[in-house]
Amino acid sequence: MVTVLPDVETMITVLYFGLFAMSFDFISGYTGYLSFGHAAFYGTGAYFVILVANGKIPMLGTGTPFIYLLVLAGLVAAVLAVLIGAVSFRLSGVYFAMITLGFSQVLYVFVRDWDFVASNPRDGPAVLGRTEPFSIGVPGVDSLNLAIGQLAGDSVEGLLGFLSFGTTEVSYYMIGLVVLACYFAMQRIIHSPFGKVLVAIRENEERAEAVGYNTFWYKLGAFAVSAFFAAVAGGLFAGFQRSVSPESSFYFLVTGDALLASIIGGFGTLAGPLYGWLFDETVTEFLSKSGEGGGLLPYLRDHLGEATMTTELYNGLTIGQAIDTFLNGHAELYVGVIFVLFVLFIPNGLLGTVRDRLGGPVGKQVAARLRGDEK
Repeated sequence: MVTVLPDVETMITVLYFGLFAMSFDFISGYTGYLSFGHAAFYGTGAYFVILVANGKIPMLGTGTPFIYLLVLAGLVAAVLAVLIGAVSFRLSGVYFAMITLGFSQVLYVFVRDWDFVASNPRDGPAVLGRTEPFSIGVPGVDSLNLAIGQLAGDSVEGLLGFLSFGTTEVSYYMIGLVVLACYFAMQRIIHSPFGKVLVAIRENEERAEAVGYNTFWYKLGAFAVSAFFAAVAGGLFAGFQRSVSPESSFYFLVTGDALLASIIGGFGTLAGPLYGWLFDETVTEFLSKSGEGGGLLPYLRDHLGEATMTTELYNGLTIGQAIDTFLNGHAELYVGVIFVLFVLFIPNGLLGTVRDRLGGPVGKQVAARLRGDEK
């Protein structure tokens, strides 16, 4: 299990980036408009949290509760999305994708060269003005807050008399709690009348307009909602890491990772991108070049034995050398191959394929079968 499953710290990354991928799917999977510049909102949330913590945002102190920061970051990103969407939604198809990418890259270059955010903006800012860690819980009630972070997080001892959690485990559960709440909120929106119109826009926008819906405002609203949750994901990333850089937040490849997760997990499933990113991170870690902990390479080195590792395969090439040559540092290559196979043979993604096999959403179908219903 240690060999196959990702470690807890990797799972924390899966949670907050999975939330970003879900926000990407909210707009791209449910309206059909691919937002290639979605990293702009992820970066906005991350930078907002760091800048407030460093006392660079007026009227917000460095000790502002983290939950408030996540909400405010989401609102700032929503306003930014309205401004970008007001221009971008005049276009459609590949033109919409390209103009959102253009806006994102403008923000990336601007932040990378803006001395206000950090003394060396190309490396990005770190938390310097806030000594206490970021906490998740009920603001103002210390007993109902737990700190997150790699070094400054809380640990829990003797919960229920026998459970104990280290700082990493506490961060995992608290970040997971926020992600779960955001997922339920997006699900509620998707299954509301507003969400039904979004699906109608995806299926046939002209027909949605013909029956009386102003699709421009619905798309703009969906864009703002998706930006809000993307910024929350960025805020969680910044709160856990306590630092951020332009490449890890505003860069267009960040959106590319969300697109990858959505394709693997399934477009238009909302939860699918989370599973898609979990799959990606699991495969990457399993094929990692790390010599410690889990992974295929350390497992083979530990269990094949010296005699097997030194066995010659061809023209002086030993099994050990072959393993190092074809596995060491090539995880991304194999992930790319898997991605191509998904596009060719599993176009609906992991969750989408499961839904197709079951005949509907997994939760509803499992509940129906437990009740003994035919459908």
